[in-house]
Amino acid sequence: MEVAVIKIGNSRGIRLSKTMLEKYSIKDTVDLIMEKGQIVIKPISKPRNGWEQAFKEMSDNGDDRLLFNDVFEDEQLEEWK
Repeated sequence: MEVAVIKIGNSRGIRLSKTMLEKYSIKDTVDLIMEKGQIVIKPISKPRNGWEQAFKEMSDNGDDRLLFNDVFEDEQLEEWK
């Protein structure tokens, strides 16, 4: 896809269409990678974004208990000594 390089203040840049931003989940920042004579623009993924709040809500609701015991009755712990 050919795009124009435009003046942005004292710098120059490119514009990305709304469709492209949505398709590739590009928000406020991107990872700019320079490799083999090319520039790659990659969306920054934050897969754990919001986990802290979710864990706090789980704790407040009592939903953070173990689903099964972490030590089983027939477990042989001596072999790990």
